[in-house]
Amino acid sequence: MATEAGTRHGKTFFGQPPVLANLFGVELWERFSFYGMQGILLIYLYYSASEGGLGIAEGTATSIVGAYGGLVYLSTIAGAWLADRLLGAERTLFYSAVVVMCGHIGLALIPGVAGVAVGLVLIGFGSGGVKANATSLVGTLYAEGDERRDAGFSLFYLGINLGALAGPLLTGLLQENAGFHYGFGLAAVGMALGLVQYSIGRKRLTGPAREVPNPLPPAALRRVLLIVAAALAVVLVVLLTGLLPPARYATAVVVLSAIAAVAYFVVILRSRQVTEVERSRVVAFIPLFVASAAFWSLYQQQFTVVTIYSDQRLDRTILGWEMPVSFVQSINPIMIIILSGVFAALWTKLGSRQPSTPVKFSIGLAVMGVAFLLFLPMAGGGANSAPLLGLAGVLLVFTIAELLLSPVGLSLATKLAPERFRTQMVALFFLSVALGTAMSGVLAKFYSADHESAYFGIIGGVALALGGVLALATSPIRRLMRGVQ
Repeated sequence: MATEAGTRHGKTFFGQPPVLANLFGVELWERFSFYGMQGILLIYLYYSASEGGLGIAEGTATSIVGAYGGLVYLSTIAGAWLADRLLGAERTLFYSAVVVMCGHIGLALIPGVAGVAVGLVLIGFGSGGVKANATSLVGTLYAEGDERRDAGFSLFYLGINLGALAGPLLTGLLQENAGFHYGFGLAAVGMALGLVQYSIGRKRLTGPAREVPNPLPPAALRRVLLIVAAALAVVLVVLLTGLLPPARYATAVVVLSAIAAVAYFVVILRSRQVTEVERSRVVAFIPLFVASAAFWSLYQQQFTVVTIYSDQRLDRTILGWEMPVSFVQSINPIMIIILSGVFAALWTKLGSRQPSTPVKFSIGLAVMGVAFLLFLPMAGGGANSAPLLGLAGVLLVFTIAELLLSPVGLSLATKLAPERFRTQMVALFFLSVALGTAMSGVLAKFYSADHESAYFGIIGGVALALGGVLALATSPIRRLMRGVQ
């Protein structure tokens, strides 16, 4: 097992296995760079050249951001596959972090659309490898039935949000005072620091962390390389010839994510290496996958609709000082940092009495719907008229919904995973995030200040209804989970 897996006595990290601290650190710095860049990405795309931006149409810009966000989570498939078939989770995590750093350097140094293309592709693929494997490695630290697992994932989530808090604040300040490319450069520095921190402690992750669970035969590797090369050629032709316009990038990622998810479920369910109990647990994951995708299609609008809302509708003036747009992206991480410990302590205290995962999912989805409905009292005002405290209250509800579903979902993927598909089940959870994130880019095209009430009201109402349907399906889902809570 990974070092100190399941340790309950001796030196711990807030009551968790000590090696969690190393994974906590690398994810913190990776999220610093990721959210720092994303905090200024959309406005960089649609701001005019005189403001330092690229002057891309707003609807096209949100499609690009949605597609990029979906690519990050879609590429967890590749990261998980590399871990399970070629490199092992630990090595895949390290090399993926190097790719992320190179992407941020590309955004910082290459001007114009070329820099966006190179940077976002590298960051998208690299971040997918980091996310799938960091989460999988956390899962190896706990024995089956260890009730600290949900609390451990909540602490890991705290590390994510410490980085997510600092990133937009610092990149936003640099963007305001020095320019967008300096902000992107700071994101590269953050990822470099994460790599240094992780390199120092890499040797502490052993056992399953370095194993290749299902090694790929050399002959099969050659076939895979040919398929990958052909796929890349097709993508390049489609992009360079304009067959797929940027305004439809998010829709394309939605379709790819849905196809990949269906294919993944079929492969796992039909595998002869999956036992009957494991197969039942994978079936139980299907409705939770759908609920997760719906949740993220709302939540990830922080980087599309909420960013536009913050730029155009929000009064960001505080004592005569106008807060940068990117600072709004740090409100949610502040609340996560405050509340994640509360949720971790709550699940630890409740132990076996805590709500089941399907119940947590249904409540989280419904609460996310309530968050969108809370925009309605502020709808219909003029430019820069929405109160900052009002948006902060909405984002507080976002946070509560997130803590009910996101860290619990990460934990669930490791609990329901068949032994032979350990990392790839985590990738399946991230596929739901990919689908939802790309959908957030598609939905954002329907938002406008003139139709705010209809937009927020319809989306919020649909989310509430879906949460109710999932609550009604809790009992059969729990039976399929075969003892997993």
